[in-house]
Amino acid sequence: MPAAALKPKPTQSTSRRPVPLDLPYQPVEKRPLPPGRPREWYMTHNRRLKAMRLAIALLDSGVYVPNQARNETIRSTAETIGVHPPSDTTCHMVRALIRYSR
Repeated sequence: MPAAALKPKPTQSTSRRPVPLDLPYQPVEKRPLPPGRPREWYMTHNRRLKAMRLAIALLDSGVYVPNQARNETIRSTAETIGVHPPSDTTCHMVRALIRYSR
């Protein structure tokens, strides 16, 4: 087989190109959390999951810089993907995730 046939086909990167969100956003399959942990652990865990979902949705919609992700932008994205509006703490966490995604 010729070497040219083994090379992968080039693909266009979407790292800096806005990609429209598919509506409705696909819900994530829920699994039970491990029992026996302190309540604070569950609250922090759920906050991190929510922040991660929001950060991914914002990155998919073209928000790549934390300055672009104001609380209003994050909360409107939460409404778009179907999660409850995040607190100020969760919004701060979303901006931190976007900052470190670069």
